[in-house]
Amino acid sequence: MWDGFQMISLDAYRAQWFGNIRGDVLSGLVVALALIPEAIAFSIIAGVDPKVGLYASFSIAVIVAITGGRPGMISAATAATAVLMITLVKDHGLQYLLAATVLAGLIQIGAGVLRLGFVMRYVSKSVMTGFVNALAILIFMAQLPELDPRSVTWITYVLVAAGLAIIYLFPLLTSAVPSPLVTIVVLSVTAYFLGLDVRTVGDMGALPDTLPVFLIPDIPLTLETLAIILPYSVAVAVVGLLESLMTQNIVDDLTDTKSNRSQEMVGQGIANTATGFIGGMAGCAMIGQSIINVKSGGRGRLSSFAAGVFLLAMVVGLGDVVSMIPMAALVAIMIMVSVGTFSWSSIRNLREHPRSSSIVMIATVVTVVYTHNLAIGVLVGVLLSGIFFAGKIAQLFRVSSEISDDGRERIYRVEGQLFYGSVEDFMGAFDFREALDKVVIDVSVAHIWDISSVQALDMAVLKFRRDGAEVEIKGMNKASETIVDRLAIHDKPGAIDKLIAH
Repeated sequence: MWDGFQMISLDAYRAQWFGNIRGDVLSGLVVALALIPEAIAFSIIAGVDPKVGLYASFSIAVIVAITGGRPGMISAATAATAVLMITLVKDHGLQYLLAATVLAGLIQIGAGVLRLGFVMRYVSKSVMTGFVNALAILIFMAQLPELDPRSVTWITYVLVAAGLAIIYLFPLLTSAVPSPLVTIVVLSVTAYFLGLDVRTVGDMGALPDTLPVFLIPDIPLTLETLAIILPYSVAVAVVGLLESLMTQNIVDDLTDTKSNRSQEMVGQGIANTATGFIGGMAGCAMIGQSIINVKSGGRGRLSSFAAGVFLLAMVVGLGDVVSMIPMAALVAIMIMVSVGTFSWSSIRNLREHPRSSSIVMIATVVTVVYTHNLAIGVLVGVLLSGIFFAGKIAQLFRVSSEISDDGRERIYRVEGQLFYGSVEDFMGAFDFREALDKVVIDVSVAHIWDISSVQALDMAVLKFRRDGAEVEIKGMNKASETIVDRLAIHDKPGAIDKLIAH
């Protein structure tokens, strides 16, 4: 097996499969039961038949288990990708969705091969916290239709409360069996034998009764078709990878283990590409299901594989039984997930943490919840983080100066990072009206970063030279010297004319 395009030992790969068989199989069963109504709901969101989401969840979970880089993480059809396909399905139909899924997978494979996962380094902890909190809120909000008093009976609330009690109290008796699985079994048996009037999985939509088959999307292979599906494919690929890599980080933290981003990106791409050829929609990692898996004891690749296999077996072979599971049991599990996912400490830390960090976290939460788009929320958070970071670095910048005894030479000492955010302070530190024979700009404890700072240095040098002063730039480090030599004009012919023209 390849780990970041370097071969890992067969023993290590085998351990990822069979190091926790009992825990992985039981957690996989719990995850499979929770995946079914979500896959159906996501199909409805995208405007396609329920089997499209169910086949996708089976295919993605199984393939990512084999090819992914994060053992124990659950990937399947998701709302984040489903909402991006609504317009495509409405305007062009299911076959274009399948083609877009295949192309999205190929884009993800390319991103993995190019190792673009490094961009996660620039996602701050505040953005991560906001992302997690927003997902927790969205997971809870997704349960509200199942708690609407206008569409459910009062017994639903009793079952949800009973389910939560089992989830949190059963582990006090034993942890041999995952409490979410006990919840599903107990509430299903209770609802069936008492004949309770509650919504069930079967009410979400018809379950498929056949295995998926290989098919090639029935679309014309033309540039016009590519122009139609490419924007959707790029959006799905980006959002899918973003959610997958963020979830990967969370599972890494929950399990105190490390995983491989590049391999996960390639694995997600392979899964989506293959899924498009069996009639499934695109998907990605699921934070809710991944947390269910980890909290139920799942740690290895077998948990994801088992979830996919159990899902298909249940909807195809045991569809009548699965359709009787009360939605209240699954609502209770997802409420547990939302409560466990939310970073409650982040609320306590609002006063203690720097104001900029709190603003980034809150902005990420608000944007994700408002738009229901994880990519937009994270983008807003990253941009704000960048702005605040640039502001902090600019504050650490200063220029001091001293004049020679005869008043004919002044030395300006530049300290800190000279970049677009500190250019204004840099220029404001110079007195260009002072009559001097020589000016020394000492940058030995400074660093010149970008074209804005190079242009500012040009401007300062040329203004002093225009007034007859000799200018010396002193102490430039190699990195700064490289960018200045390439972009600066102050030592090139006609520089002063260019300044005047400017």
